Amino acid sequence: MPDDDERSTADRHLPVLLERCVDLLAPALAEPGSVLVDCTLGMGGHTEGVLERLPHVHVVGIDRDPQALRLAAARLARFGDRFTPVHAVYDEIGDVVARLGYDDGVQGVLMDLGVSSLQLDEAGRGFAYAQDAPLDMRMDQTTGPTAADVLNTYDEHELTRILREYGEERFAGKIARSIVRRRAERPWERTAELVDLVRACIPAATRKTGGNPAKRTFQALRIEVNGELEVLERAVPAAIEALAVGGRIVVESYHSLEDRIVKRAIARGTTSSAPPGLPVEPETHRAYLEALTRGAEEADDAELARNPRSASVRLRAAARLRPTPDHLRTTTTRTTGTARSARTTRKEDRR
Repeated sequence: MPDDDERSTADRHLPVLLERCVDLLAPALAEPGSVLVDCTLGMGGHTEGVLERLPHVHVVGIDRDPQALRLAAARLARFGDRFTPVHAVYDEIGDVVARLGYDDGVQGVLMDLGVSSLQLDEAGRGFAYAQDAPLDMRMDQTTGPTAADVLNTYDEHELTRILREYGEERFAGKIARSIVRRRAERPWERTAELVDLVRACIPAATRKTGGNPAKRTFQALRIEVNGELEVLERAVPAAIEALAVGGRIVVESYHSLEDRIVKRAIARGTTSSAPPGLPVEPETHRAYLEALTRGAEEADDAELARNPRSASVRLRAAARLRPTPDHLRTTTTRTTGTARSARTTRKEDRR
């Protein structure tokens, strides 16, 4: 019988497009001893589905959130040593795979991007604009600056850029000015205060549609606090490099900024790099990936009815055909720690 921790975790998390993800990954995981890296373990729903359906597969689950790792480990304890949890950011996949001894690569990689059900549902984490909480928004609460630090230290120009680029917020300039003006009176501490300010900055006619007017600001802050797009830019190429020939990668994105990065990385591998007009395509310029989806797949009506959080999902998948040509191979797998350290230092310098 599952314990209370395991039952509550399963109840709180419905994995998006689970069957489709498993169907796409299964052909690459057919052989005994196959390994899947779940780069965004969360509460373990996708990993549980793979371990149940494919009893010969081992899953390495990566997450930066210690609480998620603890809950997922309880949920997946019945699978014994077929599951290995790893506390890391998923752009470190190359280092994780090497450290675990998978020198020839792994057979599958799964990424379910964005904020997890755990983080949204835990009021104290500060991710949800519908609940008052400290302005934290860190996926790993053991390290790094918080959303309050961003609001209290970034200048108006930086805040405007973040809101416009990461939140695609039309009223970014007005919101940024109001944030700076308000913090001159007292520092930012609570999410409800920010929700009220954003609502006051957005015209009433605009607020009638599109849901909570603060959702774009919260998205932008969350992306900035966790360096999500920077991490993703490194993680997708690193994940492709971690795949053995014949391996497959499946990525679920939830907004256009994420999907654009994933689309670009897959297109890079599925397109010949040979100069146009050559009579014969050189082997070193042939595509090294094959797309498994036509564009980005969305949730159907049945999935939407089962799991409303699937409304914005965009799923892309690809298979590795051959090793990446040397002239196209990136070095992201060994530079992520340095890059993240430099980024954190820049943030702390603003305090």
